[in-house]
Amino acid sequence: MTASSLAWGLLFTPTVVWAQKVKSAAFSYLPEQSDDRYNQRVARKTLPLAKGGFLILAHKSATEYAVERYDNDLKLQWTAPLPLTTEQAIDGFASSNSQAVVVIHQKNGASQTLTAQAIDLSNGQKAPLKKLIETGIRDRRPGVAFSPDGSKLVAWRYLTRDVQIRSISASIYDEKLTKVKDRAYDFSDQGAFFSTTIHVGNDGTQYVTLVSDEMKKLTVRRYLNTSNDIKVMSVAVGGVFGGKVVNVFDSRFLLQPDNTLYAAAICNERESGLYYSLKVVKFDFSAEGDMKFAPEFRFTPEYLAETNKASATSAKRLEDVYLTDLLVSEEKQLVVVAEKKYEEGGDDSPGHTRELHLFGYNEFQAPSWHSIIAKDQVAPATEGFSSIGYRAAVFGQDIQFVTWEKLKNKSDLYLRRVNAQTGVVSGPKGLGLNVAADQNPSYVKDFTGWLDTKTLVGVSRPSKKSAALMLNKIVVK
Repeated sequence: MTASSLAWGLLFTPTVVWAQKVKSAAFSYLPEQSDDRYNQRVARKTLPLAKGGFLILAHKSATEYAVERYDNDLKLQWTAPLPLTTEQAIDGFASSNSQAVVVIHQKNGASQTLTAQAIDLSNGQKAPLKKLIETGIRDRRPGVAFSPDGSKLVAWRYLTRDVQIRSISASIYDEKLTKVKDRAYDFSDQGAFFSTTIHVGNDGTQYVTLVSDEMKKLTVRRYLNTSNDIKVMSVAVGGVFGGKVVNVFDSRFLLQPDNTLYAAAICNERESGLYYSLKVVKFDFSAEGDMKFAPEFRFTPEYLAETNKASATSAKRLEDVYLTDLLVSEEKQLVVVAEKKYEEGGDDSPGHTRELHLFGYNEFQAPSWHSIIAKDQVAPATEGFSSIGYRAAVFGQDIQFVTWEKLKNKSDLYLRRVNAQTGVVSGPKGLGLNVAADQNPSYVKDFTGWLDTKTLVGVSRPSKKSAALMLNKIVVK
């Protein structure tokens, strides 16, 4: 029996409660209002801390956010208020060993800025605001990225000509928000159509990722703070195959703490839009540098049949499937996760997320399994995708997925486990929260996090009779 076949059987096993809700606390939350509610700038608002407890970025009111620290028993340790005006928005949230950092975007007359607010983890004391970067009000919105451990930060602004990016001007900061380096990334050698993202390592090294060559090539450029040398690795993932032009439809990059960078791309046929294949690349810049290109996974008619069987649908083609996660186990197995996400149509239409597509690769980048996890979630347009979809965490070989679903007429948070090595998927198990199912906010997945392999925290509303959300600690048996 294949892993994907085994997954189908397990998905329809009876759901049982296998967790105990240890404690709950009152929680104040105001839903986010954004011009683009389907692409959140800060999607994770709960950050577990290595020394115990966790941080929450709470939206208290229309004019105030707050960073709050809780211990493992949901006892509030401190609160650091963050008053915001209507011209401000939060663009980043991370923590290191000693402090949390909130990045605030602000429009001010003829300019827009990114400012960092550092908060001491021990007592919630706020440091003076630090301006990271400034650009014109008509320019593209500036960007920011944190290193995996939160100790480094890079902020950047785009320099354009006729709306096309020509270069990026960036500043790199250390844990104390002291500027380490100013750096320019030049794209004059690129064509008219490409996309780019910046990543920063725990040591401050920057990795600029590109989907270029008319969206056919994945490229990574490495920039050191100690040298002007630029190391480049590049691989073509699109091209002309069987007379059909194939290019990158969706891509995702993941920088690991050891500065290994993984990339995944869904490629489609340019003319028809049909999904063509999934391609995965590992960029390793240690020593002389090494790039491993995994064999492509083709989206064949047989794969569409597997998808329809797993989700009990009869789709004529694969569509609305987007890359959502790259998950790496302790043994360096990689699991690529894609999810079907779509809106019914129109600005005020409900959002839907359906099946998860999982693709497993061993430590040598060889495809080893794939599975399809069926689910069917819907949320009002006002919530975007903040209550539906999933949250995932990796512990050893075990990957845990949490979703809010209504299964067998029971609305709850459900947990599934996936073995990163074999692809075996457990059936959905209810966590026993009895989440309300109506048109009011019932679950906010931004606040779901793992304190350890058996302890989760999350925000939900327990019943239709209750108007208040609760912060919950759940221990899995």
